[in-house]
Amino acid sequence: PPRARAPRGARCRGAVGAVSLVQVIREESRAQLRARIVAGHPVDPAAIEGWAYRGTALGLPRFVERLTWKTFQKTFWRDPASGRLLGWNVRLEQDGLDAPSRPKTKRGEPVTTWHYEVVAPAGVPAPRGFDRGLIIDYGRGRNPWFDTIRATKDPLVAVEAGNADLLLGVSYLALGGLCIETPTYFVLEREHRVEHVPPGVTSRAHDP
Repeated sequence: PPRARAPRGARCRGAVGAVSLVQVIREESRAQLRARIVAGHPVDPAAIEGWAYRGTALGLPRFVERLTWKTFQKTFWRDPASGRLLGWNVRLEQDGLDAPSRPKTKRGEPVTTWHYEVVAPAGVPAPRGFDRGLIIDYGRGRNPWFDTIRATKDPLVAVEAGNADLLLGVSYLALGGLCIETPTYFVLEREHRVEHVPPGVTSRAHDP
C-alpha cells in the first residue's frame, strides 16, 4: 500500500528526496516539463485511488496564475457501484506554495469543481508521446455540457518509476480530430486520504 506522508511542513524542511525534486520541477521550463511527460512512467490506478493530491500549477504566466490559482487539490475516488475511478478539483485558499492545504468552503463543505474520470490511454486521442500513464478526462465527469473544460484531457505520469507519490500532468484540448497542447502543466504530491465526496458524483457522472 502507499506509504503515509509526513506533514507538509516537515517535508518542506528536507533538502533531499522527493521535496528537492519537486523544487526542481517547479523551476523547469515548459520544454523540460514536456520532456518529462513524454519520458514519464506508468501510474497504477490502485496506487492513487482514495487519495487527495496537492497540485501546483506550472508553466503559466504569473498574471494568469493571479487570475486563477497556483495551488489546488486533485482527488482520485473509486465509485463502489460502477468501479470507475472518478475525481474532482478542490479549490484551496492561496496561502503559499508550501503552506498546508486549506480548502475553500461553501456552507461548510469544500468547494469542488472540474469533475473527471481517470482512464487508460488506449483509444483516447492524444498528442504523440502523451500516452505513458493515465488520462484525466473531464468530458466523462460531472460537468455542464456547455463547460469548455469538457474538451480538456490531462495525461498523468509518475516522475519516478514505481512511485505514485509524485505525479506530473499537462492539459490538452481534444476538438474533433485535433489535439491541441496547452502550456498548463502541474505537479501533484500525495497528501491525504479523500475526506469528502461531493453529492451526486455517481448519479450525474457520464456513462463510459
